[in-house]
Amino acid sequence: MVPRTAAQPSRATRRRHWWHLRQRWRMLVVMLGVFEINPEHKFYHLTAMIKEGMNTSIQTSMDTPIQGFEMQTFAPQVFAKLRRSLDITEEEYRNSLCSDGDYLQFVSNSKSKADFFITNDKRFFLKTQSRREVSFLLSNLQAYMDHLEKYPHSLMVRFLGVHRIVIPNKMQKYFIVMQSVFYPDERINIRFDIKGCELGRWTNPDTGGKQIIKVLKDNNFEGQHIGLGQQTSWFVNQVKVDAGLLRQLNVMDYSLLLAHQPLHQDEIDGKQSMANLVRRTMKSLDFDDSPKEPDSSTVPLLQETTADVVPDSTDGGSGEPQAAAEDFGEGIPLQEINCLVKETETDSELQKFHEHHRRLLPNCKNAIHVIDGPERRYFVGIIDILTVYGWNQRWENLWKSLRYPGRAFSTVNPTKYSNRFCQWIQDHTQ
Repeated sequence: MVPRTAAQPSRATRRRHWWHLRQRWRMLVVMLGVFEINPEHKFYHLTAMIKEGMNTSIQTSMDTPIQGFEMQTFAPQVFAKLRRSLDITEEEYRNSLCSDGDYLQFVSNSKSKADFFITNDKRFFLKTQSRREVSFLLSNLQAYMDHLEKYPHSLMVRFLGVHRIVIPNKMQKYFIVMQSVFYPDERINIRFDIKGCELGRWTNPDTGGKQIIKVLKDNNFEGQHIGLGQQTSWFVNQVKVDAGLLRQLNVMDYSLLLAHQPLHQDEIDGKQSMANLVRRTMKSLDFDDSPKEPDSSTVPLLQETTADVVPDSTDGGSGEPQAAAEDFGEGIPLQEINCLVKETETDSELQKFHEHHRRLLPNCKNAIHVIDGPERRYFVGIIDILTVYGWNQRWENLWKSLRYPGRAFSTVNPTKYSNRFCQWIQDHTQ
């Protein structure tokens, strides 16, 4: 047998070398915060099953047994109507969620143990949820849909699907599909997660010269403002309305996701053009095509889903769901539309939209989460709206009150949280 020379590294040495290279790459992509779930990734098998299950469930709208696992879909008709109201076709939805491109994992500093995935085109966000959170959402889905019907331009995150994937005798995962607030993100240059408090709400912005995506927090925003100009009044009022619903549902610890990018001069000039104004007007009116009453076919499905699959909604102390919101009423009269296309974007015209709980949406993708100020385009959305103020949160509140007297922290009762959150938005918007 020929002895191995020093110039010929052993197979074990080469493996160790490649292992160290892979580890260095993984550390780099973790620093970047978003990275591809390739075949070597621990979540690759899970996301492949999600894609296969979603592809089948979108087409059949029913629970689907697939070889090796089962995909369950909750309230499919309800979420399909919500997707249509956002002008998302089933083909677009399926192509994004089930494309050949790998999902991306988003590394979050969230206190929860949830996993976050983004479709390869970054249009939709998937988040694993606990059974309790899914139960809470489904039991309050009617209130959520009523709110979006009355306030079609609400800043609340848009849930587009709720699912459970089951591998017999191995695991089950609940996950929710949401519309990404930060889409498209090619020109976004800064991101914030705002809760309206100060304890633990600072992130070191230093990237060490690397292209690292960092989501900053409340204390990083000191000395800045959200410059919305004519849209300020609508924005502040809509935040109050959205926070009001969450307060009624006994929810706290939600956040305002906020990002911005500079507007190009052609975008600033184009906002006032006649053609652009007509398109924006029609887009703004199109966000109200959901029925005022749920179809009779969806109600039994919702009841069956929440009862048979996720029956336990008592944890967290949310109490009974609040009464349904008032009917939205009539759409904007034709003469108001005619007025909008004849003139420029004046305060009086914006007021007419505001009176009907709307704003003049920008002519862009993901318009529901985009607000144009005089100089910047803002991406905004209220997220993490499934945390109920239960006994665990009450004990945490007591402990932090003793540990940090006089400090503003996130774990407070829903009324205090809502008031403080809205006050922060009002104080920092102009």
